[in-house]
Amino acid sequence: MFSHVILGANDIEASKAFYDATLAALGIAPGTYDPKGRVFYRTPTGVLGLTKPLNGEPATGANGGTIGFGAKSPEEVDAWHTAGIANGGTTCEDPPGLRTMGEMKLYLAYLRDPAGNKLCGLYRVPA
Repeated sequence: MFSHVILGANDIEASKAFYDATLAALGIAPGTYDPKGRVFYRTPTGVLGLTKPLNGEPATGANGGTIGFGAKSPEEVDAWHTAGIANGGTTCEDPPGLRTMGEMKLYLAYLRDPAGNKLCGLYRVPA
């Protein structure tokens, strides 16, 4: 459904360090800089970009917005969360763990990145 997500970042280096670490826990290669100083993570399923806001205003996290990253196991979600905390992120919501939504079971962890964007690591537990 999505082709790409672009996030604002006030400190590109701090955000790159955070995303390099958290995405590495999900098997994604470090981001690369483009000539304009933006950072991109390219995968077969989509692109994540980090940039200073084009309007010159400070980057802020979306109120009520969340970006989810798929994981292959609960252990991978935990590694993602741990890497985020160790690289400038802050935990938010409930601690990492299993959540049920009717018949659906999800293993989730939440973080805020260095710019305040809310992120989720998610593993869908097979029925």
